[in-house]
Amino acid sequence: MDDKDLAALYRIRFEQQELPRKNAIWRVICQHYLQRYMSSGDTVVDVACGYGEFINNISAGTKIAIDLNPESAAYLNDDVDFRMLAATEMASQLEGRANVVFTSNFLEHLPDKPSLERLLEQVMLTLKPGGRFLILGPNLRYLPGEYWDFYDHHLGLTHLSLSEILMLKGYEVELCLPRFLPYTTQGVLPTHPFFVRAYLAFPPIWRFMGKQFFIVARKAV
Repeated sequence: MDDKDLAALYRIRFEQQELPRKNAIWRVICQHYLQRYMSSGDTVVDVACGYGEFINNISAGTKIAIDLNPESAAYLNDDVDFRMLAATEMASQLEGRANVVFTSNFLEHLPDKPSLERLLEQVMLTLKPGGRFLILGPNLRYLPGEYWDFYDHHLGLTHLSLSEILMLKGYEVELCLPRFLPYTTQGVLPTHPFFVRAYLAFPPIWRFMGKQFFIVARKAV
């Protein structure tokens, strides 16, 4: 899929009128959960940044966003450094720079397992010693049918299979949540910050509504 096709697919999948609602949800997720994994002085890299829902709403010293969709740049805040760069080539520009690398709903778009292994190697090179790789994505264990409803989903992963390859590639798995967020922001998580915060603050409900894993993997010091 070339850059034009990728941009067109984004426009088909993510209706423009839904973007403010999605951003409001991500603002709460970042501020009240994900921010704990990075400090205000860190260098944070957002892989496959999309429309910037994560990187625009996180606090960090240096914020770098990577995507092959050229339209992503228009949605990023002024303090975000955008790189139109393949994730499997990120270390060519960013080797040893990142305290945190984050990706959400991206790994399933990789064409095969060798591509995943290359990505993990590139993230390892990009991270500083002790740096963290934060991964959010649909858990095939809980989405056996819905997972394949998207044309560009190629690689089926569960929290266990991903943890296994992370460890094989030399990462320390610091946290592995099989169920974290619902599969979609459309009609599942309410937009109002109070209710999103309530969901994040009550992990027992994740066991019923959560269909995405959240994994934190660390590069050894």
